Formats: sequence, structure tokens, C-alpha cells
Amino acid sequence: MKITNYIENIKKALKNPTIINVITVAIISILVKGLGFYKEIIVAGSFGLSELLDTFFIAALLPGFINEVFLTAFKLVFIPNYIAEKKSSNRIGAFQSTSFIITLVISILFIIISYLFTDVFLETFFKGHTAEYYHLIKTQLYYLLPCILFWGFASLLSGLLNIYDDFKYASIYPIFTSIAMLVCLLFFKEQLQEKVLAVGMLIGSILQFIFLLFITIKKKIIKIAPPDFYGYHAQTMFKQVPAKISSGFLTGLISVTDQYFAAQLIIGSIAALNYGLRIPAFFTAIIVMALGNVLLPYFSKLALTNKEEAFKTLYYILKRLFLGLIVVSVILIFLSDFIVQLFFERNEFSSNDTKTVANIQRMFLIGLPFTICGNIIVRFLTSINKNAFMAYISFASVILNIIFDIILMKYFGVFGIALCTAFLQMFRSLVYLKYTTKQQKVLAT
Repeated sequence: MKITNYIENIKKALKNPTIINVITVAIISILVKGLGFYKEIIVAGSFGLSELLDTFFIAALLPGFINEVFLTAFKLVFIPNYIAEKKSSNRIGAFQSTSFIITLVISILFIIISYLFTDVFLETFFKGHTAEYYHLIKTQLYYLLPCILFWGFASLLSGLLNIYDDFKYASIYPIFTSIAMLVCLLFFKEQLQEKVLAVGMLIGSILQFIFLLFITIKKKIIKIAPPDFYGYHAQTMFKQVPAKISSGFLTGLISVTDQYFAAQLIIGSIAALNYGLRIPAFFTAIIVMALGNVLLPYFSKLALTNKEEAFKTLYYILKRLFLGLIVVSVILIFLSDFIVQLFFERNEFSSNDTKTVANIQRMFLIGLPFTICGNIIVRFLTSINKNAFMAYISFASVILNIIFDIILMKYFGVFGIALCTAFLQMFRSLVYLKYTTKQQKVLAT
């Protein structure tokens, strides 16, 4: 009887549109990430640990940071406020136009700033290299800067598709960059030479934008009207942007400080820290993309009609997700040595390296359930425009990360840095959960 009920519950769950969307996004995300990983294998095989690859990563650092911190932050606050505008006045044409103009202005502004301050950036953070080295960086950077504009528009268009429940298109579009870079690398390497990776990324960003624009026009999602910068929900969105950007910026600094402190230890500590993060980061990316992309618009819509139900749904998801992730984490912790040996131990990667990385990986896996659940809570708080609190917690997290990195690395070396990150994820997720329950009580009174 219990087995029959269990099967019936699964069948019922598989008919739920939200669960179907989550599964769809998860499958597509695995496909996209898989092709991206294959692309990295081809790039590594083509260039090794060469000067060209180093300079490409440096050139991509600034545009990538702008995309992740500023453009993605704007998309995340755009979604709940667009849904609120659609629900209330339904002047979505004006809201879309306002958002597109803001994205255009922000993108162009950062392109100009990046171009003008390239020399200052390189001299400040990457001193002591040859003129040829800097020339390689600049050559590739000038091809990558226009990507900021196309990434900005693609981010906004993917947000629109998420709002209208077209998750498959909003999830698969990054695959164009991997395809474009592979094509350039495999067929045009001789012609493009040192520009091959940068040109591939630029072409990929253009194709992403064209694909999403075509889909949104075809589905009649784009509705352009005279912009309104003073509308209620537009103003609410503008007020949320600084807090969201600050939160993203400060959160990004945590990994930077970890890398900095790892550099103070023995040679190989940075590489060990990065290898130890690969598997936990893969699980985090897939689950957060699958759940986060679907749940942000879902919570935004539900919060407008029934906030109490939105809170209950969040807690329901968190309980089951947390228990499932504990099981996954325990299994991965026990299999950590085998996993590292399977994926990494070859050539210069020795058995001693496997032991080091496996132990670091265990530290990160301890924090895995908290990391993923914390990200889901962040999506929920974003959906109800509570971004200021997250900025304060991000600032506190950076300070705590510096303090505990210094303390723990003295006793445990690079393992202490990984352990600090795990503790920090526990702290952040528990504080976010406490704040969320407090918000529920405030709304109930």
C-alpha cells in the first residue's frame, strides 16, 4: 500500500508544471555545462598552460565580472518588479523599454570605463610583465568588451522568457558561446591566431542575443512602448539595484580573498583549492540553475497573490532539498578520494595530490547543503525585494571570511581556508533563514 501511494505521489508530482520546469532546466543545464566542459578540454589541449591562455583569462576577467555582478544583478531585480507591474497596471511595454534603455546605458558605460582604464587595471593588478604580454591582453580585451552589451540584452531577454515560463530557451542559450568558440578553435585557429578565443566568445555572445531576440519576438513577448522612468515599480526596481549589486560584489570578494590567502601558503595551494571546489561547484551550479531560474518568477508571482503560501512553499522545498543534499554530501564525502582519482589523477597529478584535493573537497562538501539552500532563500528574498539585508550579510561575510581564513590557515593550512568557506555558508544560510521567518511573522501581524 505504501509503495502504491509513493508511486501515485511521484505521478502527481510529475504533472506539476513547476516540477516539470525544474527537471527541464536541470537536463538542459547538464547539457550546456557538459559542452562547456568539453570546450575547456579542447582549449586546454590546444594551448596548455601557455601565455596566450593566461592573457585570455585576464582579458575576460573584467567583462566577466561586469556581467556577473552588474548585469545579472539587474536581471534578478527586474523579474519580480516586472511581474508586479504586469499584475497591477499591466504597462509592461513601458517597463520593458525602460529596462532595455537602462541595460543599454549600463553596458555602454562599462565598456567605455573598461576601455579607458585598461592600462590602470593591468598596471595595478598584473605588474612586471613584458610589453608583448600586455599587448596580447589588450588585443583580446577589445574583442571581448562588446560582449558586455550583448550579454546585457541576453540577460534581460532570458529573464523575460523565465517570467513567461519558457525556461528551456532561457536555459539553453549559453550553449552558443561554447559552439562558437569550438568552431573558431577547430576551423579558424590559423586565421585568427591570438584572437581565436576572444573572437569565438564575441560571436557566441552575438548569437545568444539573436537567438533570444528571435524567440521573444516570435512568442510576442517583446512589447515596446514609450519608457516610464517614474513608474512605481520602475522606481522600486531602481532602489533595489544598488543593494543587489553590492551583495553580488561582496559575495564575489569571498573567493578572491580565499585565493589571496591560499597564495600565501606552499606552491600548489591555489590549484588544490580550485580542484577541490570543482565537484561541489558542479552540483551547486546545476541545482541552483534548475531551481533558482524557475523559483524566482514562481515566488514573485505567488508573493503577489498569497504571501503566506509563498513562505510555506519555500519551507516545504527547503526541508526536502536539505535532507536530500545531506544524503548526497555524505555519499560524496565517502567517495571523495575515488572521485578525485577518477577525474584528475594522471600525468603530473600524483596520488599525494589526490589525497590533498580529496580532503579539501570534503570540506566544501560539508557546506554543500547550506550553500544550495542559501541560494534558494536568496532567490526568495529577491522575489519580495529584500535585497538590502542580503548586502549587509554579504559585507559581514567578507569580514568573517578574512578573520577565519587567517586563523584557520595557521592551524590547518589550505584545508582551513576550505573549512572556513563551509562554516561561512552555514552562517549565511542560517541567518537568511532566520530573517525569512522574521519577515513571515511581520507580514502575519
